Amino acid sequence: MEHTLKILGKASSINVRKVLWTCEELGLSYEREDWGSGFASTHSPEFLRYNPNAQVPVIIDEAGVLWESNTICRYLCARHQHHHTELLPGEPAARARVEQWMDWQATDLNSSWSYAFMALVRKDPEYQDAHRIDISVRGWNQKMAILEHQLATTKAYVAGAKFTVADIVIGLSVNRWLMTPIERPDYSAVDEYFKRLAQHPGFLKHCCNGLP
Repeated sequence: MEHTLKILGKASSINVRKVLWTCEELGLSYEREDWGSGFASTHSPEFLRYNPNAQVPVIIDEAGVLWESNTICRYLCARHQHHHTELLPGEPAARARVEQWMDWQATDLNSSWSYAFMALVRKDPEYQDAHRIDISVRGWNQKMAILEHQLATTKAYVAGAKFTVADIVIGLSVNRWLMTPIERPDYSAVDEYFKRLAQHPGFLKHCCNGLP
């Protein structure tokens, strides 16, 4: 049977993996096409018709085209989740708590690690200022301290006692923090949280790139 959901973006992209992990939790089938660095160019006229920002992921389904990874994840949950898989709560306050952490991940947390990641992992020659790397690392660890406090409070998941779509997007960010060669504080609640995430279907396949 032909898939009704198409995902444009290479599987190694952290933002594409948000969508893939969400699909795994929801039990959704899909067709994925490789787009991005090393594959088809996102700056091609064909791709820009879908996303003028030239970024992955993009999804296409019977409702149309959608971009922005966290928005896509929220959409898929709202459209496809069942009563036994409530990744995005329907009750307004509970939903807002989930979306609050998703927005924090996309803005505050992401902006903190950008320079350090480009310098230390991507080895981009334009990101080799030692002072700016140090500022980025310190800022990154400070944001992770906020997550540490939240997880020490909930003793479970980022928005409370239950696993939600916020844990997918933040779990991938925790993975990036752990895999980047920087000095990190000992955040025990974050460490326990990351182990807890391994109990969910999409974790090994999409969070750690299939690594045990």
